[in-house]
Amino acid sequence: MDFSFIITIFMIGFVGSFISGMLGIGGAIINYPMLLYIPAMLGVAHFSAHGVSSITAIQVFFGTLSGVWAYRKGGYLNKTLIAYMGISVLIGSFIGGFATKSFTESGINLVYGILALIAVIMMFVPRRKIDDKPLGEVKFNKWFAAILAFVVGLGAGIVGAGGAFLLVPIMLVVLKIPTRMTIASSLAITFISSIGSVTGKLSTGQVEIIPSIIVVVASLIASPLGVTLGKKVNTKMLQIILGIMIFATAIKIWFDILK
Repeated sequence: MDFSFIITIFMIGFVGSFISGMLGIGGAIINYPMLLYIPAMLGVAHFSAHGVSSITAIQVFFGTLSGVWAYRKGGYLNKTLIAYMGISVLIGSFIGGFATKSFTESGINLVYGILALIAVIMMFVPRRKIDDKPLGEVKFNKWFAAILAFVVGLGAGIVGAGGAFLLVPIMLVVLKIPTRMTIASSLAITFISSIGSVTGKLSTGQVEIIPSIIVVVASLIASPLGVTLGKKVNTKMLQIILGIMIFATAIKIWFDILK
């Protein structure tokens, strides 16, 4: 391990966690491909898909924890939504985290690619006036939300993600939750989800210790900065940024799966 290795992993963790705080995602949609390709391209390290998913799980845990703490005031955290979707996604991600060991590397990439593709499609479905709704009047089908969260958790646990890159489109498009409430609540839900992923990977000895510590440090610094910027950016712009990032990542993953 040398200085270039530390800087590379730190910057990847910083970017992922900054975006996590700004857009309400765990950062896995960004960090997974970056960790898989950039260290190898620079010649500083080569991580397997299993190694990347374990590092990503740790980053998501601490990145979302920092983001939730930064969002604790303002009324954006919907406790009912967090409870129903959080518990369901936790159970799903716990099962998915244990199941990872039975997947090949190409299998993990395929699951990630499918989740990213679904997220892309949902992000570009038109949404009308969801941000005009007062936060205190937000309503949704609790059990439907719980079922969707469980399914997302299964896939998220396999790839080491918190699942927010799919939960955010579900909350915006299916459940009709306002954008800023979606961002804040999804960070809390993703934090709960990441508990299952991290537990599953720790218990099966899949965690890469040193790079995980580096991304934790980056997460604790970057995620609150992302939250601060996210509160100032127009909600439509936030949706566009998230959609573009998920779309670009999906193209890259599917290109590698199909080549």
